[in-house]
Amino acid sequence: METKLSAHLKDTEDGKAAEAILRACVHCGFCNATCPTYQLLGDELDGPRGRIYQIKQVLEGTPATPITQLHLDRCLTCRACETTCPSGVEYGHLLDIGRQQVEAQVRRPLRQRLWHAVLRAGLSRRRLFGAAMCIGRSVRALLPSALRAKLQPARPEGTWPQRTHSRRVILLRGCTQPAMLPSIDAATARVLDSLGVQTLIAAPAGCCGAIHQHLNDHAGALDHMRRNIDAWWPLLSRGGAEAIVINASGCAVTVKEYGYLLRDDPAYAEKARHICESVRDLTEYLLPQVPALKARMAATTQRVAVQIPCTLQHGQKLSGKLEPLLQGLGVRLPAVAEAHLCCGSAGTYSLLQSELSGSLRDRKLLNLQQSAPQIILSANIGCISHLQTGTTLPVWHWIEWLDRSLKPAGSYA
Repeated sequence: METKLSAHLKDTEDGKAAEAILRACVHCGFCNATCPTYQLLGDELDGPRGRIYQIKQVLEGTPATPITQLHLDRCLTCRACETTCPSGVEYGHLLDIGRQQVEAQVRRPLRQRLWHAVLRAGLSRRRLFGAAMCIGRSVRALLPSALRAKLQPARPEGTWPQRTHSRRVILLRGCTQPAMLPSIDAATARVLDSLGVQTLIAAPAGCCGAIHQHLNDHAGALDHMRRNIDAWWPLLSRGGAEAIVINASGCAVTVKEYGYLLRDDPAYAEKARHICESVRDLTEYLLPQVPALKARMAATTQRVAVQIPCTLQHGQKLSGKLEPLLQGLGVRLPAVAEAHLCCGSAGTYSLLQSELSGSLRDRKLLNLQQSAPQIILSANIGCISHLQTGTTLPVWHWIEWLDRSLKPAGSYA
């Protein structure tokens, strides 16, 4: 696609990246076939091809408008279009650049600005979010049904393993997951312990930066990324940690892009590249360990349906990893229609675009429940909590299910 960027962008790093991405796009429209918002709305401007054209116009000097902003806001950043694209267009990176340019030109209404600020501060600070969750759960019965559904009781964390091992990995605890479902991190530590791998927690590390990045606070996102690198670096360079293992696929895809996002930072660029090389989604880390895990499992007859998060299959390009892992453990997995489509969670999307998000959730649950499962498994905290608001079936992280299948009696408090 021929493009002529505005003079103020042409020689910048973002401008060069945007131009390369735009030139890769042939405007074929294959991406629209797998775009959730295009499927729902049928509007060219709410599909990847139309959004790319809008971003191109803004980067070439056409003034952005609130309508432009609306169409870009409606994007889930699920990146299904990247999986579909025959030309390898890096749509996610282009969208970040486009949103940043539009944000600089179009001032949001005060209510939106305040809501974005609350989400950035409230969700990315673990202690603040944890306190808010505790208060919310204490008055859950008094809250409106929509909010009550988002405040599901936490499952018991159980005991953390105390053994030491020569093999060690760093686990990202993140920001919202420890308060929403602390059982996920504890289950991860126990499963790793059963394999002779010790879990290390770098206390200063927190939010991966995704919340700020998706809410157009790029400076704030980079601050979170630098803090995490500083927290992890001693454990990687001197502490003998072999990898950074992340059990939330939404965080994993962000951390794997630290090298790209910090490429212009002379103090952090090299460290960020090393971090990217060290990161493993929990799925890819445990897939080679299936034989060892299988030997510790009892046969299961539980009917399971699996939702593969977009951040696993499209963002990290790890499609076809979780299914064979579970199948290798003896789980029978029925095919799920439209498995490539987003569930509608998408970070803060369910809070900012609730109607579209709810439609996608209901569509996903309809497909997941076709096989009459007894439990739904996923690999991302956002997807788990979002899906749970629309069903009475239990929705768990797959590592929780595996931990329960391996655990000795009484290991839960």
